[in-house]
Amino acid sequence: MFKATISNVGLLTDSISTIAELIDEGIFKIAKDEITLSAADRAMVAVVKFNLSAKAFDEYELEKEREIGLNIPGFLSVLKRATSQDKVSLNLAENKLQVDIRGKSKRKFVVPLIELTREEIPDIEQLEKNFTTKVQLAPEILQNGIEDAEIISDSVIFQAEPKKFLMKAEGDVSKTELELESGDSALISLNADAEVKSRYPIDYLKKMLKAARIADSVSIAFGQDYPMKISFVAGDKASLEFVLAPRVSED
Repeated sequence: MFKATISNVGLLTDSISTIAELIDEGIFKIAKDEITLSAADRAMVAVVKFNLSAKAFDEYELEKEREIGLNIPGFLSVLKRATSQDKVSLNLAENKLQVDIRGKSKRKFVVPLIELTREEIPDIEQLEKNFTTKVQLAPEILQNGIEDAEIISDSVIFQAEPKKFLMKAEGDVSKTELELESGDSALISLNADAEVKSRYPIDYLKKMLKAARIADSVSIAFGQDYPMKISFVAGDKASLEFVLAPRVSED
């Protein structure tokens, strides 16, 4: 038996909405203190790691740990029926997930569980040792850099130096560059021992950036021509982490 009720509906809906941009189906692990999901997109370009703490819920009851497979767009379509004034309850019994929405009325939805095979995905922790650069900045700055780059190219270069962080894109005859220096209010922190740069696809970054709705800041870790880890954290309630494969440098 599992039952949980959440009044901060936006936290749950925004998280699942972002995941649905990349993942169609996934296995959610329901544990004593949290609900988690780790999955890769079909092209194996991106990995999603989601954590929703039991602290995010008003009520959280679980008899024993469970893993359930869900069609994520289908689950999201139900969650979107709730407003910010509603409360959402998740009730797991047998092979069905019941979603109750309580506000001015009481509504019930049944979301079927699906059988899924857990796939091998890259271990985020194993990548950590090669993340030579770490940057924390305001989400709107990252969004500006991505939107600027999209005018020029379908990929964006992330570059860091000991006291400077840049996002840039170059076309045949045009280019753009966003620059932040240590001390700028929008650059919360920067840890880079030497110049490092890597190129990433804009279409994936735009999907990941939707997680900014749950966070006040975004953390980025990357290396020279190496995957990027991008993290959005909502206090001690939830987190969304993504690992994105790099594009081969054209420089």
